[in-house]
Amino acid sequence: MAYSAESIESLGQLTAGWRTLVLDRTAGADVRDLPGIAVRWADSLFPFWNCVTLTDIGADAALLEKRLGQAADIMRAKDHPGFLWLFEDLLEEGARARLRAAAENAGLEHAFPGTGMAGDLFPIPEPAHPELEFVRVATDGHLEAYADINSRAYGFPIEAGRDGIGGSALWKSGVHAYLGLRDGTPVTSAATMEADGRLFTVLVATDPEWERRGYGEAVTRKALYEGSRATGLTRATLHATEAGTPVYPRIGFQPNTPIHFYGLKR
Repeated sequence: MAYSAESIESLGQLTAGWRTLVLDRTAGADVRDLPGIAVRWADSLFPFWNCVTLTDIGADAALLEKRLGQAADIMRAKDHPGFLWLFEDLLEEGARARLRAAAENAGLEHAFPGTGMAGDLFPIPEPAHPELEFVRVATDGHLEAYADINSRAYGFPIEAGRDGIGGSALWKSGVHAYLGLRDGTPVTSAATMEADGRLFTVLVATDPEWERRGYGEAVTRKALYEGSRATGLTRATLHATEAGTPVYPRIGFQPNTPIHFYGLKR
Protein backbone atom coordinates (compact mmCIF):
# COMPACT_ATOMS: atom_id res chain seq x y z
CA MET A 1 0.00 0.00 0.00
CA ALA A 2 1.34 3.45 -0.92
CA TYR A 3 1.29 6.23 1.66
CA SER A 4 1.06 9.73 0.28
CA ALA A 5 3.94 12.15 0.56
CA GLU A 6 1.45 14.79 1.72
CA SER A 7 0.30 12.66 4.67
CA ILE A 8 3.91 11.97 5.66
CA GLU A 9 4.61 15.70 5.31
CA SER A 10 1.69 16.46 7.64
CA LEU A 11 3.14 14.22 10.34
CA GLY A 12 6.59 15.76 9.85
CA GLN A 13 5.20 19.26 10.23
CA LEU A 14 3.74 18.36 13.61
CA THR A 15 6.95 16.85 14.93
CA ALA A 16 9.13 19.69 13.61
CA GLY A 17 6.86 22.60 14.51
CA TRP A 18 5.82 21.30 17.91
CA ARG A 19 9.46 20.73 18.89
CA THR A 20 10.04 24.47 18.56
CA LEU A 21 6.80 25.52 20.22
CA VAL A 22 7.02 23.11 23.14
CA LEU A 23 10.65 23.96 23.90
CA ASP A 24 9.73 27.64 23.79
CA ARG A 25 7.15 27.03 26.50
CA THR A 26 9.35 24.75 28.64
CA ALA A 27 13.10 24.60 28.04
CA GLY A 28 13.24 21.19 29.71
CA ALA A 29 10.17 19.82 27.91
CA ASP A 30 9.94 16.12 27.15
CA VAL A 31 10.98 16.11 23.49
CA ARG A 32 11.93 12.61 22.36
CA ASP A 33 11.83 10.57 19.17
CA LEU A 34 11.24 7.00 20.27
CA PRO A 35 10.67 3.96 18.04
CA GLY A 36 7.29 4.72 16.45
CA ILE A 37 6.41 7.57 18.85
CA ALA A 38 7.32 11.26 18.96
CA VAL A 39 6.89 13.01 22.30
CA ARG A 40 6.43 16.81 22.33
CA TRP A 41 5.25 17.47 25.88
CA ALA A 42 5.67 20.75 27.78
CA ASP A 43 3.42 19.59 30.66
CA SER A 44 1.62 22.92 30.34
CA LEU A 45 -1.92 23.80 31.35
CA PHE A 46 -2.47 24.38 27.60
CA PRO A 47 -3.37 20.90 26.30
CA PHE A 48 -2.14 21.50 22.76
CA TRP A 49 1.44 21.85 24.07
CA ASN A 50 1.22 18.31 25.47
CA CYS A 51 1.46 16.00 22.47
CA VAL A 52 2.42 12.51 21.48
CA THR A 53 2.04 11.10 17.99
CA LEU A 54 2.65 7.79 16.25
CA THR A 55 5.37 7.93 13.60
CA ASP A 56 5.40 4.46 12.01
CA ILE A 57 4.46 4.52 8.33
CA GLY A 58 2.14 1.64 7.48
CA ALA A 59 1.64 0.23 10.99
CA ASP A 60 -0.47 -2.93 11.00
CA ALA A 61 -3.10 -3.74 13.62
CA ALA A 62 -0.68 -5.45 16.01
CA LEU A 63 1.83 -2.62 15.89
CA LEU A 64 -0.94 -0.06 16.31
CA GLU A 65 -2.13 -1.84 19.48
CA LYS A 66 1.42 -1.79 20.85
CA ARG A 67 2.06 1.87 20.03
CA LEU A 68 -1.24 3.08 21.46
CA GLY A 69 -0.51 1.31 24.71
CA GLN A 70 2.98 2.85 24.87
CA ALA A 71 1.64 6.32 24.09
CA ALA A 72 -1.05 6.05 26.75
CA ASP A 73 1.57 5.04 29.32
CA ILE A 74 3.61 8.14 28.46
CA MET A 75 0.53 10.34 28.86
CA ARG A 76 -0.36 8.77 32.24
CA ALA A 77 3.07 9.67 33.59
CA LYS A 78 2.48 13.41 33.04
CA ASP A 79 1.03 15.99 35.41
CA HIS A 80 -1.25 17.70 32.88
CA PRO A 81 -3.50 16.25 30.17
CA GLY A 82 -2.75 16.45 26.48
CA PHE A 83 -3.53 14.71 23.21
CA LEU A 84 -2.36 11.82 21.11
CA TRP A 85 -2.45 12.93 17.47
CA LEU A 86 -3.04 10.04 15.07
CA PHE A 87 -2.65 10.45 11.29
CA GLU A 88 -5.10 7.90 9.90
CA ASP A 89 -3.77 7.65 6.35
CA LEU A 90 -0.40 6.44 7.64
CA LEU A 91 -1.98 3.26 9.04
CA GLU A 92 -2.31 -0.01 7.13
CA GLU A 93 -5.92 -0.76 6.18
CA GLY A 94 -6.34 -3.45 8.82
CA ALA A 95 -5.07 -1.07 11.47
CA ARG A 96 -7.59 1.56 10.42
CA ALA A 97 -10.38 -0.95 10.85
CA ARG A 98 -9.04 -1.85 14.28
CA LEU A 99 -8.41 1.73 15.45
CA ARG A 100 -11.51 2.29 17.55
CA ALA A 101 -11.13 -0.95 19.50
CA ALA A 102 -7.37 -0.51 19.87
CA ALA A 103 -7.79 2.97 21.33
CA GLU A 104 -10.42 1.66 23.74
CA ASN A 105 -8.10 -1.12 24.88
CA ALA A 106 -5.31 1.39 25.51
CA GLY A 107 -7.53 3.52 27.73
CA LEU A 108 -7.90 6.34 25.23
CA GLU A 109 -11.05 8.20 24.21
CA HIS A 110 -11.63 10.19 21.04
CA ALA A 111 -11.59 13.93 21.78
CA PHE A 112 -12.24 15.50 18.36
CA PRO A 113 -11.40 15.04 14.67
CA GLY A 114 -9.09 17.07 12.46
CA THR A 115 -7.60 17.13 8.98
CA GLY A 116 -4.07 17.59 7.71
CA MET A 117 -3.85 20.14 4.91
CA ALA A 118 -1.19 21.68 2.66
CA GLY A 119 -0.86 23.79 -0.44
CA ASP A 120 1.44 25.77 -2.69
CA LEU A 121 -0.44 28.98 -2.10
CA PHE A 122 1.62 31.93 -3.12
CA PRO A 123 1.52 34.57 -4.30
CA ILE A 124 -1.70 35.70 -2.62
CA PRO A 125 -3.04 39.26 -2.57
CA GLU A 126 -2.51 41.38 0.52
CA PRO A 127 -5.42 40.45 2.80
CA ALA A 128 -8.10 42.85 3.98
CA HIS A 129 -11.44 42.66 5.77
CA PRO A 130 -13.78 45.66 6.01
CA GLU A 131 -14.48 45.07 9.71
CA LEU A 132 -10.98 44.20 10.92
CA GLU A 133 -7.67 45.86 11.67
CA PHE A 134 -4.71 43.45 11.66
CA VAL A 135 -2.01 43.83 14.33
CA ARG A 136 1.10 41.71 14.69
CA VAL A 137 1.63 40.25 18.15
CA ALA A 138 4.42 42.33 19.68
CA THR A 139 3.56 42.92 23.35
CA ASP A 140 2.57 40.88 26.37
CA GLY A 141 -0.90 42.38 26.07
CA HIS A 142 -1.17 41.10 22.51
CA LEU A 143 -0.02 37.65 23.66
CA GLU A 144 -2.65 37.58 26.39
CA ALA A 145 -5.37 38.52 23.91
CA TYR A 146 -4.17 35.83 21.51
CA ALA A 147 -4.15 33.25 24.30
CA ASP A 148 -7.61 34.22 25.52
CA ILE A 149 -9.16 33.95 22.04
CA ASN A 150 -7.76 30.43 21.71
CA SER A 151 -8.94 29.40 25.16
CA ARG A 152 -12.47 30.57 24.45
CA ALA A 153 -12.54 29.06 20.96
CA TYR A 154 -11.32 25.63 22.07
CA GLY A 155 -13.23 25.53 25.36
CA PHE A 156 -10.17 25.67 27.63
CA PRO A 157 -9.94 27.67 30.87
CA ILE A 158 -8.57 31.16 30.29
CA GLU A 159 -5.48 30.40 32.35
CA ALA A 160 -4.62 27.47 30.05
CA GLY A 161 -3.95 29.62 26.99
CA ARG A 162 -2.02 32.16 29.04
CA ASP A 163 0.11 29.38 30.47
CA GLY A 164 0.82 28.21 26.92
CA ILE A 165 2.12 31.39 25.28
CA GLY A 166 2.16 34.06 27.98
CA GLY A 167 5.47 35.92 28.17
CA SER A 168 6.92 34.16 25.10
CA ALA A 169 9.64 36.00 23.18
CA LEU A 170 9.33 33.56 20.25
CA TRP A 171 5.69 34.47 19.68
CA LYS A 172 6.65 38.15 19.43
CA SER A 173 9.51 37.58 16.97
CA GLY A 174 10.01 34.13 15.41
CA VAL A 175 6.30 33.41 14.94
CA HIS A 176 4.27 35.58 12.55
CA ALA A 177 1.29 35.90 14.87
CA TYR A 178 -1.58 38.28 14.10
CA LEU A 179 -4.71 39.51 15.81
CA GLY A 180 -7.78 40.74 14.02
CA LEU A 181 -9.32 43.69 15.88
CA ARG A 182 -12.93 44.77 15.49
CA ASP A 183 -13.42 48.32 16.79
CA GLY A 184 -10.20 47.91 18.75
CA THR A 185 -11.17 44.60 20.38
CA PRO A 186 -9.22 41.41 19.47
CA VAL A 187 -11.70 38.88 18.07
CA THR A 188 -9.63 36.49 15.93
CA SER A 189 -6.06 35.20 15.65
CA ALA A 190 -3.71 33.18 13.45
CA ALA A 191 0.00 32.52 13.21
CA THR A 192 2.55 31.04 10.83
CA MET A 193 6.11 29.89 11.44
CA GLU A 194 8.90 28.23 9.51
CA ALA A 195 9.04 24.46 10.01
CA ASP A 196 11.25 22.24 7.87
CA GLY A 197 11.02 24.48 4.82
CA ARG A 198 7.28 25.09 5.02
CA LEU A 199 5.11 27.83 6.43
CA PHE A 200 3.32 26.05 9.26
CA THR A 201 0.00 27.60 10.29
CA VAL A 202 -0.87 27.27 13.98
CA LEU A 203 -3.47 28.25 16.60
CA VAL A 204 -6.08 29.80 14.33
CA ALA A 205 -9.08 30.81 16.41
CA THR A 206 -12.03 33.19 16.54
CA ASP A 207 -13.87 34.26 19.66
CA PRO A 208 -17.14 32.24 19.57
CA GLU A 209 -19.14 35.47 19.82
CA TRP A 210 -17.74 36.59 16.46
CA GLU A 211 -17.78 33.41 14.39
CA ARG A 212 -19.20 33.05 10.85
CA ARG A 213 -18.15 36.50 9.68
CA GLY A 214 -15.06 35.45 7.72
CA TYR A 215 -12.72 36.71 10.44
CA GLY A 216 -10.74 33.47 10.80
CA GLU A 217 -10.14 33.20 7.07
CA ALA A 218 -9.07 36.84 6.87
CA VAL A 219 -6.56 36.70 9.73
CA THR A 220 -5.18 33.38 8.44
CA ARG A 221 -4.58 34.99 5.05
CA LYS A 222 -2.78 37.85 6.83
CA ALA A 223 -0.50 35.51 8.80
CA LEU A 224 0.27 33.54 5.62
CA TYR A 225 0.91 36.66 3.57
CA GLU A 226 3.27 38.21 6.10
CA GLY A 227 4.98 34.92 6.91
CA SER A 228 5.69 34.22 3.26
CA ARG A 229 6.89 37.77 2.68
CA ALA A 230 9.33 37.46 5.60
CA THR A 231 10.63 33.96 4.86
CA GLY A 232 10.23 33.52 1.11
CA LEU A 233 8.45 30.20 1.68
CA THR A 234 5.67 29.30 -0.74
CA ARG A 235 4.34 25.99 0.59
CA ALA A 236 2.09 26.09 3.64
CA THR A 237 0.69 23.42 5.94
CA LEU A 238 -1.78 23.22 8.78
CA HIS A 239 -3.80 20.85 10.94
CA ALA A 240 -7.44 21.90 10.81
CA THR A 241 -10.14 21.27 13.37
CA GLU A 242 -13.57 20.21 12.16
CA ALA A 243 -14.79 23.82 12.20
CA GLY A 244 -11.88 25.03 10.08
CA THR A 245 -11.84 22.22 7.53
CA PRO A 246 -14.39 23.85 5.15
CA VAL A 247 -12.65 27.24 5.36
CA TYR A 248 -9.08 26.51 4.34
CA PRO A 249 -9.71 25.19 0.81
CA ARG A 250 -10.92 28.71 -0.03
CA ILE A 251 -7.36 29.88 0.67
CA GLY A 252 -5.84 27.06 -1.39
CA PHE A 253 -5.18 24.30 1.14
CA GLN A 254 -5.99 20.72 0.16
CA PRO A 255 -6.77 17.93 2.66
CA ASN A 256 -4.37 15.00 2.87
CA THR A 257 -5.17 12.88 5.94
CA PRO A 258 -7.79 12.62 8.67
CA ILE A 259 -6.32 13.26 12.12
CA HIS A 260 -7.77 11.79 15.30
CA PHE A 261 -7.13 13.48 18.65
CA TYR A 262 -7.28 11.20 21.68
CA GLY A 263 -7.11 11.89 25.39
CA LEU A 264 -6.91 9.52 28.33
CA LYS A 265 -10.23 8.14 29.50
CA ARG A 266 -11.53 10.08 32.48
